[in-house]
Amino acid sequence: MKKPNTLRRRILRLGGLFGAGLAAKTVYAHHTETHFEDESAHKLVYQCNSADHEYIDHILFSCGEMLRKYGDDIEMVVATFGPGIHLLGKRPGRGITRLQQQRAESLNAYGVAFHVCGNTMKSLGWTESDLLEFARVVPIGVDDIMQLQEKGFAYLSW
Repeated sequence: MKKPNTLRRRILRLGGLFGAGLAAKTVYAHHTETHFEDESAHKLVYQCNSADHEYIDHILFSCGEMLRKYGDDIEMVVATFGPGIHLLGKRPGRGITRLQQQRAESLNAYGVAFHVCGNTMKSLGWTESDLLEFARVVPIGVDDIMQLQEKGFAYLSW
């Protein structure tokens, strides 16, 4: 079994000492298609297609719990589409709170990727400038989930 890359967590801890902005930029620069350059033993993709407050809280809490349990040995993606993309909007609608967005940003600093459906963006008239900095646009949200599953990601839907 490949040894997890613990360097990324050390970088994040140091970044936390000197400012959250530095940590987020450091991690973001290391992202490849879905995560860090190394491979994790565990891979999980969450479907986020609702802007319901409790629904979003459950997904964010679950991501945090999985990070606590598996640390460096898990790769996670939150695939947003439909009303779920409001979580990643600079001016979200649908009752998304700033606290939820801060939690998503914090999870991203620990390696959780947040993908946004390009089709949903088009239907709302959004561009990349309407999204939070850490959000990554994919052409079709459901296709993204399928491709991640084909790469070994377990699929979780609430």
